[in-house]
Amino acid sequence: MRSALVRRGIEPWRIGLTYFWRHRRWPSLTAPQRFTELVQARKLHDRDARLPVFADKVAVKALVAERLGPEWVIPTLWHGDALPVVAPWPVPFVVKARHGCNQTLIVRSPFVDWHAIRRRAQRWTMKPYGRWLDEWLYRHIPPGLLVEPFVGEGDQLPLDYKFYVFAGRVEYVQVHLGRGERHRWLVFDRDWRRVSSPTADADPAAPTSLTRMIAAAETLATGFDFARVDLYEIGGRPLFGEVTFYPGSGLDRFDPVSLDTQMGAHWLRAAAG
Repeated sequence: MRSALVRRGIEPWRIGLTYFWRHRRWPSLTAPQRFTELVQARKLHDRDARLPVFADKVAVKALVAERLGPEWVIPTLWHGDALPVVAPWPVPFVVKARHGCNQTLIVRSPFVDWHAIRRRAQRWTMKPYGRWLDEWLYRHIPPGLLVEPFVGEGDQLPLDYKFYVFAGRVEYVQVHLGRGERHRWLVFDRDWRRVSSPTADADPAAPTSLTRMIAAAETLATGFDFARVDLYEIGGRPLFGEVTFYPGSGLDRFDPVSLDTQMGAHWLRAAAG
């Protein structure tokens, strides 16, 4: 049934409509040029069996430990299908879905409503992730949960450094500020020059381990025309976050808009070999 729907053009129509809703323009799905259009094309056509493995928040840790070393990996305190009735881990800790994005809860106190957290996390495992945005790879990750120690400093979430890697080379670093509060992001090139539009935010200093982080992102993304590798730096120590193949599902707007085209040009060159 699903393949028949694809042949009749249901997925391209739905993807195009969602893209228009966010970008106020129709995407080119037959000859994509912009980065955000290429994400839509990947959702439609790319069935690389490696994608679900790298996006699986449990399975990818073994790959990272093998390629970069175990010191890059945030420990897994637990993983499974249903959280235990009583939380045995010291606070603060983080509950995540292994098979999706933006499904995260930070437990900062032993006096939280753990029953409510268990119910919410269980709903994550019962609802297929990615279907409504046609993100193919998430259907091939086993649904489940994992628990990790919180790696922020104090109560603050760490800065999130997202490395855009094209054909094994980092070209851009997206820096996420104010996560959990007034979330916004800036984009820099690999030499830490801002390429996104000026804002009220001063440019954050480059992480002290930027060179190591670039090398790590390039190592993990080797063999893909594009992958985004997310890393943290805690006390000068770089840590792996996740690998993403559909950043923002291709629905986030770049500022300036020309950055969308510039990133797309890198992806097209990478795909051409």
